Amino acid sequence: MKGIGVLIVIVLMYSCVEVKQNAVFNSFSGYAFGTSYTISYEDVQNRDFSKEIDSIIYAVNKSLSTYLKSSDISKINQGDVSIIVDDMFAEVFIKSNRIYKETAGFFDPTVGVLVNAWGFGPGDSLNNIDTVQIDSLKRFVGFEKVTLTNRKISKLYPEIYFDFNAIAKGYGIDMIGRFLESKNCDNYLVEIGGEVRARGKSSRNQFWKIGLENPNTDGTRSIGNIVELNNESMATSGNYRKFKINKNGRKYVHTINPKTGYAYASDLLSATVIAELDCADVDGYATAFMAMGFEKSVKFLQKHSELKAHLIYIDSSGATQTLTSKGLLITNR
Repeated sequence: MKGIGVLIVIVLMYSCVEVKQNAVFNSFSGYAFGTSYTISYEDVQNRDFSKEIDSIIYAVNKSLSTYLKSSDISKINQGDVSIIVDDMFAEVFIKSNRIYKETAGFFDPTVGVLVNAWGFGPGDSLNNIDTVQIDSLKRFVGFEKVTLTNRKISKLYPEIYFDFNAIAKGYGIDMIGRFLESKNCDNYLVEIGGEVRARGKSSRNQFWKIGLENPNTDGTRSIGNIVELNNESMATSGNYRKFKINKNGRKYVHTINPKTGYAYASDLLSATVIAELDCADVDGYATAFMAMGFEKSVKFLQKHSELKAHLIYIDSSGATQTLTSKGLLITNR
């Protein structure tokens, strides 16, 4: 999974605090999808779901991780046309297709061939990548060039390389959240690498409060604003931490613009998206915004009232500015 350090979320919660008769909040943390996670849930029976959650993480990786050579997505990328995809792959494919169309192609999981070329994926990178190479690789980008029929994937070109890293981590969070709900755990928070799915209330009988890390570019980390999640999911994408510098001193970032094929940063430093949707959805939108840039992201938000966002961007004078959607309550720490 993408495992990027964008706007790391600090979860403001308290573990193992009894809030009503026979009910406790259990919390545990670990490592998944190339990053750390924290999970907290209220359960009247005080059950330990850590093994079941480990199994969910394994299943998501087995289906969707490009870093696992034996995964279904890796086999499909390697040209195996016999793969019958599972429910997880099918759902992520369908979600991706919808978001691809909604964002006019700024979210595109077939961008994987370019992700590898720029050195941000598991595949081989290209040295001294140039316009000719980019134009050649762009032939293999475009979600309209792939189809899912009867659980099998068809690709217009065998070179097309799926990369669901911009949505799969959020989807893994959703799978864990759905599992907890199936066990009648209505108050929970699942956070993996800064993406969050929150339902119900915390052990303090309040909506979950999440601290957002400032987009520091000097390697330091500090907490700035706090948001409150009311049965919502949240995802943040940013280019201030994961980037590379080429031999000419040009900075290039992990968010590839599928329209241009280039890995150069837009005027958007980070995008936090919150909605009463699955975490996979807001994960995809946040990634799309980074490719769109500030102006296009604002126009998209105006047409999609179901989304709230906190954008940090560079204005025409070079100053750092923020824009917060109406209705999104953000407070200082």
